[in-house]
Amino acid sequence: MVKQERAVRTRRALIEAAAEVFAEEGYVLASLTTISGRAGVSNGALHFHFKNKQALARAVEEEAALAVARIVEGTGAVGGGVLQELVDTSYVLMDRLAQDPVVRAGFELGGEGREGAGSCQQGWRRWVEEAVVRAEREGGLAEGVSSDAAACTIVAATVGFEVLGAQDPAWYAEHRIAGFWELLLPGLRGAEQKEDHTVR
Repeated sequence: MVKQERAVRTRRALIEAAAEVFAEEGYVLASLTTISGRAGVSNGALHFHFKNKQALARAVEEEAALAVARIVEGTGAVGGGVLQELVDTSYVLMDRLAQDPVVRAGFELGGEGREGAGSCQQGWRRWVEEAVVRAEREGGLAEGVSSDAAACTIVAATVGFEVLGAQDPAWYAEHRIAGFWELLLPGLRGAEQKEDHTVR
């Protein structure tokens, strides 16, 4: 049992170290030696858990994708409808991106062009698309607003905040996210919901 717990801790330390190094240096430049050193384990221990850098990157993305799935499952709006849920969830995601190197690296690795990459971005995009379609069905979108156009705008903006935030964490700040929603929400909301949403 002790050996198993130690293996779990070592694997977790490697994933966190890899996330930090991938976020700092990018996937291509990141070296396994740097990652194992950051994790405080030997190269042999790294290779015991992960066959190569691609396998380690995949593990980071999987951890990040699970975290994003928990975010979107756990932030349903209490009143306010689906658009409020979108607003609230975007704040939680940006806070997590600012605080959690694994989630941040998961998004960044999705843009590396590796085979099989992109599960975080894809998961977020799917959830936003489904949420906007729900909002449309419930009459939460203004007349003439396309759910596809709305989803594209929200995904592009939030992924853009992630990309910019990786270089300058000020982009994750609450007031920046609020500014985005203050601009977007008036054009999205149906007339009966004009006063029902808060942007913080």
